[in-house]
Amino acid sequence: MDASLARTQKESTFKWIKGIMASKAAGDGKEPVNEQMIANMYASMRSEINQIYSKITELEMEVSEHSLVIGAIQPLDPSRRCYRMIGGVLVERTIKEVLPAVQRNKEGLEEVISRLNEALEKKKTEVAEFEAKYKVRIRKADNDVKDEGGRKEGSAQGVLVGPAGGNDQ
Repeated sequence: MDASLARTQKESTFKWIKGIMASKAAGDGKEPVNEQMIANMYASMRSEINQIYSKITELEMEVSEHSLVIGAIQPLDPSRRCYRMIGGVLVERTIKEVLPAVQRNKEGLEEVISRLNEALEKKKTEVAEFEAKYKVRIRKADNDVKDEGGRKEGSAQGVLVGPAGGNDQ
């Protein structure tokens, strides 16, 4: 039961990663026809990056919790009883049974984090290519657009996108 729960969690996270990466393939079929579509696609890509960052942070917290548990129970007597939450059910086991399972789960989480980091780097590269292709510039939060190199405002052809967190529509 314990190993199958960890495997299920890992598989669902891998499916989530594949879904994020598949969204790139789905978006490649259509070329954006106007600035609004470019801005929407860019916002979507930035949102995906933020989702990956959030998932990595969440899993790193779980790894930290696993490390704390391992550090707390490792020096104790292996025959001592302990309680562990498995799929919402509190079960009573011995430390000898629990410690290897917690260590395996921690290793699995670290593997998922490394895959998420790879997916994050791919998505960052994709966003950078998108920015270069469509000359996307990010508008400052206070709507101050600074002229680069003394160019007149409006002389550059590109898309201005608002701040990542704000929906100013």
